[in-house]
Amino acid sequence: MKEVVLHIYDVTNSGSEKTNNTILQINRIFKDRIGLGGIFHSAIQVYGDEEWSFGFCEQGSGVFSCPPGKNPMYTYREQIILGETNCSILKVNQILRELSQAWPGHSYDLLSKNCNHFCDAFCERLGVQKLPGWVNRFANAGDTAIVVAENAALHLRQAKDEIVTASKVAYRFMAGLASNSRATPESPSYSNRGSPRFQGAWFKNLMSMGAKPSAGTSEIPDETADSPLYRHKSSELPQHNSRQNG
Repeated sequence: MKEVVLHIYDVTNSGSEKTNNTILQINRIFKDRIGLGGIFHSAIQVYGDEEWSFGFCEQGSGVFSCPPGKNPMYTYREQIILGETNCSILKVNQILRELSQAWPGHSYDLLSKNCNHFCDAFCERLGVQKLPGWVNRFANAGDTAIVVAENAALHLRQAKDEIVTASKVAYRFMAGLASNSRATPESPSYSNRGSPRFQGAWFKNLMSMGAKPSAGTSEIPDETADSPLYRHKSSELPQHNSRQNG
């Protein structure tokens, strides 16, 4: 049995101090005050001194590793113990090889295939619980039905004017990022991303979701008992550019 640790970061890699401060404000209000969610990057640690995650890159696998809590692109927030896995280090090596092939960097999508989705998939393979629902709720709220952000306070008893304001900021921020991500007509959320319907759908689903879990190939070394887990070093982290939520 080996402990599986989730590492969570505030997404503060925009290159703009104003934008980074906005994200921190969104996370403080929506996560710290009302426990709903925020804009986060996540990574999984199991065996050794590395955490594993997923990000955008033009070529090769989007799966990469770095020292736990030390991803230089984000601001570290906290860790959560997700349980213990029965997988041996050999099995974890195999899982990471398979995931690295199934998660190429160019397939990254803000709303449907981000770092948090990767961590959920990794956890499922490890046989432990998935991420807490709040970690990826902003992305998971991307595709459902109707009610605009201005009506948020009617649905959250503890909400005040600042939460309505923050909801507008959060929507504009996420919608802007989605429009800049690599959407294609085949992407599940492609058709609604820039529309008023998307704005209403995004926030209604954000409010209504319960705290349930968020529903090129790199060469990898041969697995041996002494071999390190497959890695992209932190100096080779996939380039996320402006893509958020992992």
